[in-house]
Amino acid sequence: MKTGNALQEGYLLNFVSEGTLLLSQQIMDIVGFLKSQFICHLLICYIFIVSGLIINFIQLFTLILWPINKQLFRRINCRLAYCISSQMVMLLEWWSGTDCTLYTDPESYHKYGKENAIVILNHNFEIDFLCGWNFCERFGVLGSSKVLAKKELSYMPIIGWMWYFLEIVFCKRKWEEDRKTVVQKLLNLRDYPENFWFLIHCEGTRFTEQKHQISMQVAEAKGLPKLKYHLLPRTKGFAVTVQCLRNVVSAVYDSTLNFRNNENPTLLGVLNGKKYHADLYVRRIPLEDVPEDEQECSTWLHKLYQEKDAFQEEYYRTGTYPAVPTVPPRRPWTLLNWLFWALLLLYPLFKLLINMINSGSSLTLASFAFVIIIASVGVRWMIGVTEINKGSTYGNNDNKQKQK
Repeated sequence: MKTGNALQEGYLLNFVSEGTLLLSQQIMDIVGFLKSQFICHLLICYIFIVSGLIINFIQLFTLILWPINKQLFRRINCRLAYCISSQMVMLLEWWSGTDCTLYTDPESYHKYGKENAIVILNHNFEIDFLCGWNFCERFGVLGSSKVLAKKELSYMPIIGWMWYFLEIVFCKRKWEEDRKTVVQKLLNLRDYPENFWFLIHCEGTRFTEQKHQISMQVAEAKGLPKLKYHLLPRTKGFAVTVQCLRNVVSAVYDSTLNFRNNENPTLLGVLNGKKYHADLYVRRIPLEDVPEDEQECSTWLHKLYQEKDAFQEEYYRTGTYPAVPTVPPRRPWTLLNWLFWALLLLYPLFKLLINMINSGSSLTLASFAFVIIIASVGVRWMIGVTEINKGSTYGNNDNKQKQK
């Protein structure tokens, strides 16, 4: 009898376990289906756009603090900027559930987030900027992170305006015109009150086969070693950054990003809730190891990119990097920030929709339909900005001109 009871209990436990797994799978399928629905994308973009414009408006009023207390202005804008950029990171971390594995030296790991740094990123994927922000978020410097961005972005509502108040360094990509402005902006960061990471894509533009071919023609003409997985780095901007931030920045973080199983991540995929698997290799290089002389610094950067190419080669061959893998803990603040704005903004939206439907006015409903169409076009435009095949032509025409 005891043996029979034990068998019945075993069958029952197995049945419950299989039922639980089946139920979990069905729930995951439903959640995945909902994530792919356009109405969810519209709601996410509505929250991002409205909250972003509200924050931009608040940032405008913080300008009165600049002549009174510049450091307080900066600290407040770091928090306000976090409210915007963390929503993008939330999509990657919580909505799509993308895994980001960090490969680095354990001794360096404990210094991340506790010092100022220049972060060199490769520029191969549509969401590499998002993975760079995720790296910042995991170590608590997302709100104060800086970038070297093209001037046109400063006119873009929400992100561009946010960057303006963060004292982001904007450039026109014409070094003769940019140098004075870039130097001044970088020198302004020397007394920044928060730990910050300065993110820079030294290649200047996203990697494509066409741009790579032109870049390697320039490398051959200049007698430089050819790269297989990168474009030639733009050395002048990096050299000036190092010169202006020396004794303020402690290290250069050489960062190389890849995705497993030949995944081709897109922002649209993230918005659809698709999970990707990112591997980020980071080497901490003390700034004292980077030459002060501009020409020597240029040579040093070219050598660094040759090493990055070798790391890429090894990753494609072995699927791993020569460092200890770790997954930095996911912080809850990106999700909590998004939930706050969602609760604040969705209630008045749903109330408005109910009132519109109850009114029964054909003009009101037509106006609502028109707004939905405009919103859908806006969402598609925002996603299109990140697409590789719609990226900037910088690196095509510019390199051809240099070659002549």
